[in-house]
Amino acid sequence: MPQPKYARESMTIMTEMVLPNDTNTLNNLMGGRLLHFMDIAAAIAAQKHSNRIVVTASVDNVSFSEPIRLGNIVTMKAQVTRAFSSSMEVFIDVWAEDIPAGIRVSTNSAFYTFVAVDQSGRPIEVPAVLPETDDEKDRYDSALRRRQLRLVLAGRMKPEDAKELRDFLKV
Repeated sequence: MPQPKYARESMTIMTEMVLPNDTNTLNNLMGGRLLHFMDIAAAIAAQKHSNRIVVTASVDNVSFSEPIRLGNIVTMKAQVTRAFSSSMEVFIDVWAEDIPAGIRVSTNSAFYTFVAVDQSGRPIEVPAVLPETDDEKDRYDSALRRRQLRLVLAGRMKPEDAKELRDFLKV
């Protein structure tokens, strides 16, 4: 079994500038382009944690709460929240910044799931996560419920087998 690693060791901060080719006809960052940026930042965090090649397994709900405009600076902060046998959940926060105006707003957040694979593309074991801060501990504790929900929605787990999720929802 690989040595456990602190959540902070996977911390990845990625910054991009929104250029004309990244925008829609309203001069806002296209949603698909943002998802592309987020996937890269989250994958880097998962690779840092696992020291392996990783593939995206799922992306939870992503809401676009604020537009990101042409010329804004987009900052993404990603970190592994919990690892299971070969999969890792990564939380990512996104901010947009208008530097000349001095405005910085939170625009998005999401949970991505990655699977570490060997050179043949087969899943491979990853280190456990050691949370330290209160936020890391909260995300770590709730990660099992999110994982069970993902598996139930994908038809890979029976709802009655999702004990932690059922207990949380009191059903």
